[in-house]
Amino acid sequence: MSSSEAPHTWLSQDAFDRLQAELDELIAGRPVIAAEINARREEGDLRENGGYHAAREEQGKQEFRITYLKELLRTAEVGEAPKADKVAPGTVVTIYFDDDASDVETFLLGSREISATTDLTVYSPESALGKAILGAGAGQTVTYTAPSGADIKVTVVKFSPFGG
Repeated sequence: MSSSEAPHTWLSQDAFDRLQAELDELIAGRPVIAAEINARREEGDLRENGGYHAAREEQGKQEFRITYLKELLRTAEVGEAPKADKVAPGTVVTIYFDDDASDVETFLLGSREISATTDLTVYSPESALGKAILGAGAGQTVTYTAPSGADIKVTVVKFSPFGG
């Protein structure tokens, strides 16, 4: 997916600020990890230098996270959760599973990055369940295919904008 086709992710202002602070911290830490790599490189033979390889691996993880956060924050829709007449990213959704109507689940449909700001389970709009319920209204039943291959029917009981 090219960056021009990147989906927008809804984030609360608190989640956006928290992720921006993490990004700033990771960028500020680049010289530290570079110095660690240089120090380990000077220890000798790189083929048998576990410290060097560990530092390079850590650098790779940090660079991946920096790239991910930059793109997420660039495409984020920040602010109040959208008020919608259908299930949309940024809504708290209550569903029940049709094979067991007593099995009710309430969750936030949005970015997993917001999970630190809520006690709710967070499902991505890109997940199988998320894709199935996007655009559904209260009382509507949808079917999605679980990773196990089973078809699962759920009914949207209610939904509302996320307030946290």
